[in-house]
Amino acid sequence: MNKTRITYFLIFLSIIFLGILSRKTSFIPLWIGDFLYAVMIYFLVRIFLPFKNAFAIVLLSLFICYGIEFLQLYQGEWMIELRKTLFGKYVLGQGFLWEDILAYTFGIIVAFCIEKITLNYINQKSV
Repeated sequence: MNKTRITYFLIFLSIIFLGILSRKTSFIPLWIGDFLYAVMIYFLVRIFLPFKNAFAIVLLSLFICYGIEFLQLYQGEWMIELRKTLFGKYVLGQGFLWEDILAYTFGIIVAFCIEKITLNYINQKSV
């Protein structure tokens, strides 16, 4: 079980690196960062629930991403101040966009599919 969590954690860290890199590189479209954010959330959930049903992981990841995106509609003074910090900027985002919802959905579906394909390949090799 620890090996599984370590693997998911390493993937999680790699996605964070790629996500930050995507925001610092001008030729990469902005939606790639949102896509990678969703992939990161998927693997973060996997770290804490490594053996949970994959469909439940997809739903929980979507719920988290959508929740954070819809939270951007809230413009309380304390939330605006929090969004001005580095943490707030990267984790909470700046403003609600329907395109982000689409990027999150696509990112989580791709992460799920890649995980399933990879696990099926590993299971076939071990037989």
